[in-house]
Amino acid sequence: MADLFDYMDAPEYPDNGADPFGGEDALAQNLFFIPPGEAFADLIARQLIAETADQPVALPDYVLMVPNRRSAKVMRDAFLRQSNGAVTLLPTIRPLGEADEDELAIYGAGGEQAALDLPPAIPDLQRKLLLTRLIMNRPDHRGEKPTADQAARLAGELARFLDQVQTENCAFDDLEGLVPEEFAEHWQLTLEFLQILTLHWPGILASQDVSDRAMRRNALIKAQIDLWDANPPQTPVLIVGSTGPFPALRDLMRAVLGMPKGRVVLPGLMKGLNHEDWAAINEDATHPQHLLGKTLRHIGRHADSVLPWPALGEESDATIERRRLAREALRPAKTTHHWRHITGFAPDVLDGVLRVDCSGAREEATTIALMMREALEHPGKTCALVTPDRGLARRVATELRRWEVEIDDSAGIPLHDTAPTIYLRLVVRAVQEEFAPVPLLELLKHPLSAAGLSPEAFRVLTRLLEKEVLRGARPGPGLDGLQTALDGWRDEAIERLTASGSDSAPAGIERIRDDHDRLSDLVARCAACLESLSDLNAEKALSPVHALRCHITAAEALAASDTQSGADRLWRGEAGEALADFVHELLNALGEFVPMPGNRYGAFLDALMADRAVRPRYGKHPRLFIWGTVEAQMQQADLNILGGLNEGVWPPEAGADPWMSRPMRRNFGLPAPEHRVGQSAHDFQQLFCSPDVVMTRALRIEGTPTVPSRWLLRIENILRKSGVSMEKPDAADWRALAETLDEPTDEMRIRIGRPAPKPPVSARPQRLSVTQIETWMRDPYAIYARHILGLRKLDGVDEDPGATDYGNLIHDALDQFIARHPDHLPPDGEQELLIIGREVFRPLAARPGLWAFWWPRFERIAKWFIQTEATRRDAVRRSYTEQAGTLDTSSGFQVYARADRIDQLRDGGIAIIDYKTGAPPSQGDVANGFAPQLPLEAAIAEKGGFGDVPAGPPASMAFWKLSGGDPAGEIVEINTARMKTTPAALAHEAVDGVNGLAAAFADPDTPYLSVPHPDHAPKYSDYVHLSRLREWMGSEDIDAHANGTENGDVSANIVANPDAGKGEKS
Repeated sequence: MADLFDYMDAPEYPDNGADPFGGEDALAQNLFFIPPGEAFADLIARQLIAETADQPVALPDYVLMVPNRRSAKVMRDAFLRQSNGAVTLLPTIRPLGEADEDELAIYGAGGEQAALDLPPAIPDLQRKLLLTRLIMNRPDHRGEKPTADQAARLAGELARFLDQVQTENCAFDDLEGLVPEEFAEHWQLTLEFLQILTLHWPGILASQDVSDRAMRRNALIKAQIDLWDANPPQTPVLIVGSTGPFPALRDLMRAVLGMPKGRVVLPGLMKGLNHEDWAAINEDATHPQHLLGKTLRHIGRHADSVLPWPALGEESDATIERRRLAREALRPAKTTHHWRHITGFAPDVLDGVLRVDCSGAREEATTIALMMREALEHPGKTCALVTPDRGLARRVATELRRWEVEIDDSAGIPLHDTAPTIYLRLVVRAVQEEFAPVPLLELLKHPLSAAGLSPEAFRVLTRLLEKEVLRGARPGPGLDGLQTALDGWRDEAIERLTASGSDSAPAGIERIRDDHDRLSDLVARCAACLESLSDLNAEKALSPVHALRCHITAAEALAASDTQSGADRLWRGEAGEALADFVHELLNALGEFVPMPGNRYGAFLDALMADRAVRPRYGKHPRLFIWGTVEAQMQQADLNILGGLNEGVWPPEAGADPWMSRPMRRNFGLPAPEHRVGQSAHDFQQLFCSPDVVMTRALRIEGTPTVPSRWLLRIENILRKSGVSMEKPDAADWRALAETLDEPTDEMRIRIGRPAPKPPVSARPQRLSVTQIETWMRDPYAIYARHILGLRKLDGVDEDPGATDYGNLIHDALDQFIARHPDHLPPDGEQELLIIGREVFRPLAARPGLWAFWWPRFERIAKWFIQTEATRRDAVRRSYTEQAGTLDTSSGFQVYARADRIDQLRDGGIAIIDYKTGAPPSQGDVANGFAPQLPLEAAIAEKGGFGDVPAGPPASMAFWKLSGGDPAGEIVEINTARMKTTPAALAHEAVDGVNGLAAAFADPDTPYLSVPHPDHAPKYSDYVHLSRLREWMGSEDIDAHANGTENGDVSANIVANPDAGKGEKS
């Protein structure tokens, strides 16, 4: 498989004139291969143990060089397995991939001194910060300098490019003249930017007496080669499992092959390729053998000279056929014409191979989890998911928890996604967003937040703060604004309880005061913990070191509980220790870093930790594993599941180099980006040839169709000629099992019908408002939920100002204006109304969202309102606003209302007006009785039920639509003439309808149905989820409830004009 450096490029290197396919019989027979699909590490261990069986003490003299640290662990485990657990002296196992003194040692006399003579490698974080400073000092083509966070992200990309260049031994001097004049100006500017690396970076490294990691690794390898050239070791030295991904390592392979007891074992070399195939592979960077071919040319060998590893046993026909299938399916595009001549594949070529195409990402994860769980039913069987898709890996681990199986992703998780790091980031976000409700709740609800209280008590207070203050419109900025909103909540609640006159009001007021005190203490504690971070939401320049120290101090203070210090809670566990290491390294590396605006600190910190990962020290399960493609090299499980086989995932996108175009990369000595596809193909080929393999993919990702991996398509196409299908019945069985996993059993299946609760008559309401009468007819279940169960909807967190908030403000302002001028308009009516409006809005200063959103609309409404009033005041004797009234019906049911406005006309009639900030009901709904608000208010007025308003016959009813848009207002009259009725008759019909409803619901067998008439369902309901409407709507016989009271539908009892509403729009 590809080495750890699969992200680095591997350009072509000359073969020094040697013909890699010429005869070389004189070459030492010390270059071996292990074919795809074999247990690589176990075969290496088996052979070395066999070689030293007569002298076990000789095994420690062996030097075994493997691709990376994970491979070293795999080799140690393999020796343990092959020795059957017996005490065994292991060879010296060293990784090649990571260039630290601890990782890549120099062997032989004088080796330690040679390593000490080389400058140490610069720490990654220190290098990133130094590059960040260089980028910040360099303005772009517009003369603008990047911010610290922008420069840090760019520094990460620049560091990766630097690694590529140094890994490939390219010289930055070659950058000059790399872009001819005919190239786009963009690339000219890019090369000017790269002067950071050519002019400034070498001097910085020299001044600090350090070197880049890749440069140091190459120097260590060269020093090792020189040392071995001068003093060849007399003990065995083996390089195993490496494909030779970079020139220095290929040089080391060549040196080892030249030693008396040196050997190299290549992974996954595919035999059976001829000269034409290898020539095409040489030009095709996407082929799985491309990198091995380049290594063979570099070391002066040809593929036919590579010997099979001695520990390989007899290969079965099925194994040989599977490898032939992989070789033919993945052959270079230039030689695919040979497909016409290949012999057919045996029907059992896919024995041990299963392909499962799942409908979506969740289904794929569930299917894989089921397979892994099933593997546990077989004693001793191991199973590994191998995928480059970390999202799929997380989903599978989550699915396995349903069976209490804990498994972790050996590729690790990004540091910024761990709980302690998320907590640190939330601290900064809450401060920088001035403690807006959403980031504040995210911080307070994080498990690490406690502010000196017990975590349980802290959670209780957080939930109370959310419920009473943070839901609804946003409080003012900062913790001061939060305290102001908290005080406003207390005052409003006490005023409401006092006005109710209830016997329980004193106890309620005492509870409100107590809750206010506890919440105020919570706010004060948070303010004390986070006080040092006040400058993070300003443009004020801060020292990053100072900001980081304040950040850590504040986070520890907020994390402290009543029994543990903040440090003990924040830095514990693997994730906490990894974060502590990062913070310690960052404090040391920041040094004299230039000051930055405080409001950029959070983004700067995120950019610096972007490339860090936390890997588990020990696997959570001994038989189940999740590996990335790098982690899977040299490893093999009994069952290998290859997940995420879609284009763009596996293989990955070739991508584009942000620094160089393709011609520039070629001229500079870097290969095309497709080399990543070739390395990924090598990983796939290795795993596909394993004895028992499952390949999965999702047909859709987030609703978007996916394209199968090119390798799946090639295998499918080449097998079609032989009449072999990749689709097996087992795949459908696994999909069906995954689909039914969360399906209820037949015993659990209960058909959900329309809710029809029948509470006792004594619990049923005997009085409702005119607006609730409408709800009673459209959705009786909502009346049941609100008035019998006592349920109320909670506002959303940081909810945008809505029509309800706006309507209340408008009503208050117009009410005060009309109350001051009930019978005439003042000469400066518009200005006076605006003054009143400002007074009405002022108490909501703690909710700036309401003011900013609605005040401009109110200004437009005020102008329209005064103009409208001026045209109709001559017909009005007196106006009354916000009048409360009641009507006792003949059935004993009481209707009450609070009318927005009632005008007593000069002819004695009564005009009913209702202000609407949303859409008013249709004329048809009013006529049919499904919008009885204004007719019922008219009936109350006719009986003199509105206190100060003299009784009188209803003359007109109208909705005043006040949107504040264009137009700002509109009068929508109820057209009783077109309804072939009169306002008084319409009012009487509405009262008769209430009597019918009251009589029906006085019967204990009458249920409170949910939406008895779907065509007249309310536009909005707070109880849709409670009634589970979407579960039963459309699945039951609606007509069974549409024939009057015998089936529980009592809304038909409302008396309405049979001809009403004809010709009206609904």
